[in-house]
Amino acid sequence: MIISILIIPLLGGIILLLSSKRPRWHFTVNFLVSSASLIAAVIVLTQTVSGRILTLQIGNWPAPFGITLVADLLSSVMVLLTAIIGWAVAIYANKYVNAHQAGEGFFALMQLMLFGIYGAFLTGDMFNLYVWFEVLLIASFSLMTLGSTSRQTEGAFKYVLLNLVASAFFLVGIGLLYGVAGTLNMADLARKAAMMENTIVLQTVALIFMVSFGIKAAVFPLYFWLPASYHTAPIPVAAIFAGLLTKVGVYALIRVFSLIFIHDTNFTHTILLIVAGLTMLSGVIGAAAQNDFRRILSFHIISQIGYMIMGLALFTPLAVAGAVFYIIHHIIVKSNLFLIAGIVERIHGSFDVSRLGDVYKKWPLLALLFFIPAFSLAGIPPLSGFWAKLTVIKAGLDIRQFAIVFVALGVGLLTIFSMTKIWAQVFWKEQPITKEHRNTGNNPVWMELIPVAFLALLTIIIGLLAGPVFEISNRAAEQLLNHKPYIEAVLGGGR
Repeated sequence: MIISILIIPLLGGIILLLSSKRPRWHFTVNFLVSSASLIAAVIVLTQTVSGRILTLQIGNWPAPFGITLVADLLSSVMVLLTAIIGWAVAIYANKYVNAHQAGEGFFALMQLMLFGIYGAFLTGDMFNLYVWFEVLLIASFSLMTLGSTSRQTEGAFKYVLLNLVASAFFLVGIGLLYGVAGTLNMADLARKAAMMENTIVLQTVALIFMVSFGIKAAVFPLYFWLPASYHTAPIPVAAIFAGLLTKVGVYALIRVFSLIFIHDTNFTHTILLIVAGLTMLSGVIGAAAQNDFRRILSFHIISQIGYMIMGLALFTPLAVAGAVFYIIHHIIVKSNLFLIAGIVERIHGSFDVSRLGDVYKKWPLLALLFFIPAFSLAGIPPLSGFWAKLTVIKAGLDIRQFAIVFVALGVGLLTIFSMTKIWAQVFWKEQPITKEHRNTGNNPVWMELIPVAFLALLTIIIGLLAGPVFEISNRAAEQLLNHKPYIEAVLGGGR
């Protein structure tokens, strides 16, 4: 089942590339591939939710010498969330992407990007994590430049440049880590790092990885590439980027700073805690200064990443569980908000909130579908964001980290302000008539509304069934903090 997660989008991408002269097939093929990936992801989660860790040694080369794929509960959750967003965007893109764009490889590149994301979540080896990062970077860069407008090219250049810097740091860290440990298998690294006496070298390597993964996760002060690039991508691409790409960086931080670099948490995790607070503040302040719908949402990605890093930095079972819960909530909510922004732009012809209005009066269902993820992002009960924020804040209070709790609460209030600003400007006020304004007269169609409604329903379900979701998050946190089963599953050839 682990290999099926990778084979399905890879074969789908190859089929789509080979059928470029029949672009009208691409919509159906992409939907079928995304549906198959979703089914496989559900099966893998059912295999791991009880605590079982699935491993696969490629080519039967034993760990730590070969390529290892590992699916523990956190990996399985991330794979399922990726499949859900891929499936939702597959439906949404049927209306957004025309036959010419499909023939140029839009859906093929989307499947290959998902292939890279799945691989990053399932790898058990640091070097192969670098490889998967590069796979998704190449595919995502190609998607950003599809169409070749000057804005897309500029945004893609900023995106790829900073991510190449992150890759360079990653390679340096890998070289140093292999030099001191003699292995790059994560389970083997966890075992050897615990026995190392020279912690200064490990601290240095930890800082290098913190910078590399911090760029990819868009944490302070390494986030500036994100709001400069995400708003230039086509909306289906931006929705996947917003929900998933930064979470690959967050996942990598959680994985290595709960498994490998735990020799001096007073040093490493204190830095992470400071970074978390500054990430929250800088993101929400940046959002307050924007008037472009997508740029507001892009800055809020940065802000919300801070809560996830806060959970990792506090490094208690409740805090790590809160970080996992927050990732689950945020991937669904943020992707949905970008999809809604695309619908608003299609019916009104602009992303500038000062030129928008009357959405509630003309399309009340769309306004309701915005209200659910927007105010979940702000942490309004009983939506999913409330429980996610409550968990990480309670974890901070439990260990008397009042400063970061104060920042988290303040940022939550400012997030409410930003979401209220969008609601008032886009959905509630009357639409201004200006010379520059272009009203396309398009109505939302079911191809756009079904995935949006589906993701909004998931947000409500997570909020109403917060107990079971928290239980899954708590089990994932227990696996992250108790390394023995993971090490035994990988190095012992567990299945």
